[in-house]
Amino acid sequence: MKNENNLKKILVIDDDPIERRLLTTLLGKVGGYEVLTAENGNLGLDRAVESVGVVLLDLQLPDISGMEVLQKLKETRPQLPVIILTGVTDVQKAVEATKLGAYNYLTKPFENDHLLLTVRHALEKNDLLAEMEELRQRAGKGPALSRILGKSDNIQEVLEQIKKVANSTLTVLVQGETGTGKELVARALHEESPRRTKPFVAIDCGALAENLLESELFGHEKGSFTGADRKKEGQLVLAQGGTLFLDEVGNLPVGLQSKLLRVLQERQVRPVGAEKSIPIDVRFIAATNAPLEEEAKAGKFRQDLYYRFAEFTLKLPPLRDRKEDLPLLIQHFLEEASVEFRKPVSPLGEEEAGILRNYSWPGNIRELRNVVRQAVLLASGSSLEASTVKDLLGKSKSPVETPGPVEVPILPGQSLKQIAENAVEEAEKQAIRSVLKSTKGNKSQASKILKTDYKTLHVKIKKYGLKSSEE
Repeated sequence: MKNENNLKKILVIDDDPIERRLLTTLLGKVGGYEVLTAENGNLGLDRAVESVGVVLLDLQLPDISGMEVLQKLKETRPQLPVIILTGVTDVQKAVEATKLGAYNYLTKPFENDHLLLTVRHALEKNDLLAEMEELRQRAGKGPALSRILGKSDNIQEVLEQIKKVANSTLTVLVQGETGTGKELVARALHEESPRRTKPFVAIDCGALAENLLESELFGHEKGSFTGADRKKEGQLVLAQGGTLFLDEVGNLPVGLQSKLLRVLQERQVRPVGAEKSIPIDVRFIAATNAPLEEEAKAGKFRQDLYYRFAEFTLKLPPLRDRKEDLPLLIQHFLEEASVEFRKPVSPLGEEEAGILRNYSWPGNIRELRNVVRQAVLLASGSSLEASTVKDLLGKSKSPVETPGPVEVPILPGQSLKQIAENAVEEAEKQAIRSVLKSTKGNKSQASKILKTDYKTLHVKIKKYGLKSSEE
């Protein structure tokens, strides 16, 4: 059987003839790769053709510096993995090279097995990037559609359904567990539709109280209720000509369901306190993580509104049902985090990849992205460690404990405003204490969970007299 490595070309750029001969033997006879060599930088640039999969680059070259070669390679072939070969005295330069885009670096003398493993990982990364680009091109031109990555049958079916229904006038109901990418699908439907040049407006139906949600959706006239000191246009009007995305539509209050049904039927909206209705031209997309049809049958959601939303239903598969997509998704999030945190990282080793494969991912793609980003952030070197991945998955399985009911002592002579302010402070204090406990006192992680900046959290901890180690 033919070795697939024979199809991979490795370019070695090194002025030392002994080093070139050793690498040619190791990579060719042991690794099974086809090896090209160059004794200087300019010749190396000439030989870095499209078929070369990895470059091994020495920093000390006779004509131009290895750093200059790296920069020119990144200009012509930005995705090409370049492994820096350096002596112990030039490690700092090698680290700088990784910041400029080098895949990794090896100090001489290096272990043969380590070199071969690094080359194999670099080639795997290159293959995954090429595969992701191919999937993006097949998926379509829209940026949202191109970010729905996967080669599994069920995700390819979703992509086909998006492209088929996007150009229609049908209202679409997107169903899927939390973290499966429902808003991304909604954006793809908008961007692939004739309405792509018009607004895409998203509303989380569970994030606002009923009175605020009504005003947010329909708008209001000045003086229509206490605090309405000016006229406000609703999101339905702001989405004119475009798409309105109602996320977690199952959380819509019953009173609003009937009003929204009328809007869907009549294509008119009346702001709170207004005497006349406003005609609207809006495409509706709704999303839910609940079985909305069952809730409608049980009387928890209006059946007539459900059928209005479900003119076409798109069901997103959970990540546990598309495990073959994990390598692509993991590599994508690794690349994303590597750029964000300016930390070049290698593809996952077998042990780390196995840990992620065997996990059930109850939080789906959102959880996977969070775990990968945190693992990159916490990595001490260019490789992710199995112990870090296990620790992060353990924390992911154990969400932050929800604080119990807030009990606020009511003192004689206190106004309602003072009582409310005390209640808010007590709730903040409990939430911070709970999160610090879950992160074992790690304030950086706690600030991310609480969606606040580190400085603000530090101030709050001092204000409430909490210990940073509220373990």
